[in-house]
Amino acid sequence: MKNASTITVERVTPKIVKIKFANPPVNLIIPETVTRLHGLVRELGEDEEVHVVIFTSGTADYFYNHFDLTRISEFPGASEGSEANRISVWTDLVIRLSKAPFISIGAIRGRTRGGGNELSLAFDLRYASRENAFFGQPEVGSGVIPGGGGSERLPRLIGRDRALEVILSSEDYDADIAEHYGWVTRTMADKDLDSFVDVMASRLASFDKTALAAAKMQINRATLPPDADLQVAYTEFLASLSFPGFKPRSAKLLKFLTDLGIHDIEKRLGHYIGIASKF
Repeated sequence: MKNASTITVERVTPKIVKIKFANPPVNLIIPETVTRLHGLVRELGEDEEVHVVIFTSGTADYFYNHFDLTRISEFPGASEGSEANRISVWTDLVIRLSKAPFISIGAIRGRTRGGGNELSLAFDLRYASRENAFFGQPEVGSGVIPGGGGSERLPRLIGRDRALEVILSSEDYDADIAEHYGWVTRTMADKDLDSFVDVMASRLASFDKTALAAAKMQINRATLPPDADLQVAYTEFLASLSFPGFKPRSAKLLKFLTDLGIHDIEKRLGHYIGIASKF
């Protein structure tokens, strides 16, 4: 690759790996992000030493944000495998992550929306900064539909009605509401987030990996959506890019972006999506 990766990896201990995402200014998920994460999850899933993988952000105010839809045609297509069994790389990524033999932990600060929220829903544990974490699925208000697992995983976590509210409203939700809904595992003061996650990771890494993976598999059996539903959703998302409302709403948001700047828009994306729908 000519450019530096948006993903960096730190082997904290032989059993703990930290993955940091940074794509300033607002941490949009780009094709390279997906390809790199997919490769890492496959690689770490085959590493018998790895017990815990921590996901963090290196960009202030943003965790994993939404897809950069201006580059959607560049996102990787089908993963490896026979033609009959091939699925999109993104779908394969979130499925592999939720079924990996390691425990995945998100240390969430900043905006976590769209594909970024769907990635975080595939984590085993989500710990969020009470002051600085915000969540959302902005697709419907933008004229499209989710495709990375939001519609499949959120109802299992927060219930049908709350999932409908989140997805249909395309609004931003703060960490307190996310915790109340059951969207995240736990929230805590921002100053305590890193130390809490580190202590939890160390505790889990001290346990037998076979027992950790087996217990995770039991819980997965009772809670995960069918793989086929996730693949259908990604196909439907791609098709929704042709919905009649997508282009005019994108044009309105682009006008806001030009007038106000990317940080103002991205920090309050749910607000501006609501305004764009009124004109």
